[in-house]
Amino acid sequence: MSFLKEIQRRRTFGIISHPDAGKTTLTEKLLLFGGAIQEAGAVKSNKIKKGATSDFMEIERQRGISVATSVLAFEYNGIKINILDTPGHKDFAEDTFRTLTAVDSVIVVIDVAKGVEEQTEKLVEVCRMRNIPMIVFINKMDREGKDAFELLDEIEQKLGLTVTPLSFPIGMGYDFKGIYNIWEKNINLFSGDSRKNIEETIEISDLESEELNKLVGDNAAETLREELELVDGIYPQFNHEDYLNGTLQPVFFGSALNSFGVRELLDCFVEIAPKPQPKNSEERLVKPDEDKFSGFVFKIHANMDPNHRNRLAFVKIVSGEFKRNAPYLHVRHGKKVKFSSPNAFFAEKKEIVDISYPGDIVGLQDTGNFKIGDTLTEGEILNYKGIPSFSPEHFRYINNADPLKSKQLFKGIDQLMDEGVAQLFTLELNGRKVIGTVGALQYEVIQYRLEHEYGAKCTYENLNVHKACWVDPSNSKTDEYKEFVRVKQRFLAKDKRNQLVFLADSAFSLQMTQQKYPNVKLHFTSEFN
Repeated sequence: MSFLKEIQRRRTFGIISHPDAGKTTLTEKLLLFGGAIQEAGAVKSNKIKKGATSDFMEIERQRGISVATSVLAFEYNGIKINILDTPGHKDFAEDTFRTLTAVDSVIVVIDVAKGVEEQTEKLVEVCRMRNIPMIVFINKMDREGKDAFELLDEIEQKLGLTVTPLSFPIGMGYDFKGIYNIWEKNINLFSGDSRKNIEETIEISDLESEELNKLVGDNAAETLREELELVDGIYPQFNHEDYLNGTLQPVFFGSALNSFGVRELLDCFVEIAPKPQPKNSEERLVKPDEDKFSGFVFKIHANMDPNHRNRLAFVKIVSGEFKRNAPYLHVRHGKKVKFSSPNAFFAEKKEIVDISYPGDIVGLQDTGNFKIGDTLTEGEILNYKGIPSFSPEHFRYINNADPLKSKQLFKGIDQLMDEGVAQLFTLELNGRKVIGTVGALQYEVIQYRLEHEYGAKCTYENLNVHKACWVDPSNSKTDEYKEFVRVKQRFLAKDKRNQLVFLADSAFSLQMTQQKYPNVKLHFTSEFN
């Protein structure tokens, strides 16, 4: 197949939602339809002891949550689909924000009973900022929940989206009969038996026909006709262009646990979702069909295999072909590197690939050369934008609990921070190490992984910090800047890149500092110009 055809047939997307809306279950079912797995393991069901294919860290299995972003790929109807399943838990939001820099579109999963939740709002906000095309999947239709129109309203109000339903439920919960597929004009009846293979769909081109009443009963048929008329009257027609520009969001209904409504979603997705898109770098806009390879690291995962101390850097290919054993320029280091075993993913299974195309995600073995945001090219100096560190919300001193293992502890902290699990600050005054995270659950994950993967134990000590602000070095020659450094010495630290950071202990002291030193610029993200 030619290079351009390979680009055309790729779709790379992320799945986002509030925890527990059924993101990982949906991911599993998509794989099931793609024929990539034989039997899906619901994340929390104890009957199937397999555990979900996409959750591979021990702590995830214990708590039934996804902590790391996993990458899965499968083929469906000749289309190569790359899914990035993101953690929904808010403590890992930063990982999700970064992942969103590597996707071309997004599926938002919403729980029919709970509706739009706080984490969904934050993530959708990020997608809207970047105009990422979104499809909404309303999940768990086999349970009692909110009325379909009420939900659609809520999505429009709370998320600021413009929706158009492409499928519509017939009843809900106990009365759930199935789904009418507006996109393909057919009906899929729900048997409530998830063991059965995918049900047959029955084509209904004329809603007035008696056939409908026979299938779902008179009441349900009448209601469906009325509701579809309403849908027609209220919501805009689906327009492909608007969807791609991020101004119109199609909505599907279903139940991922029962594999219901998932095929409709997938069929429509394959047809309308964007192929790999151009990406902005600091230097220029890079298009996927350019001859020369370029890509960037959006995630690093240490110890994917606990038996080998290995790290994998996840690279999103933006342009050109990535070939095994070819020398590529590591832009930040300014030197050429080769990769003898680039991996493609299928949850826990990895395969070595010889050639990958734009839209694909490749895992590169890393001995510590990569940081999040690094760029690889065939020689051109490119720096891809939009992968910042955010100011953490929680801060704690980290102490070594086992003096004999200090080397392991520092190595472990070093590697976990490169992964972007949390941020490390070293105080200027006494060299003490401070860990800053977006959420409190990360401290547990760090402690757990230090012990189980590096054999090191640590304890934490609370530290009163309100915000970490990166100090802009552009005025560092001025007297005002020097005085700021002298006076605020006990609140200054260096981050991993050796940038100066001011740890403000309260909103008030931050305000006072800004008033007293107006020319010292403070930033809440590490990426500033």
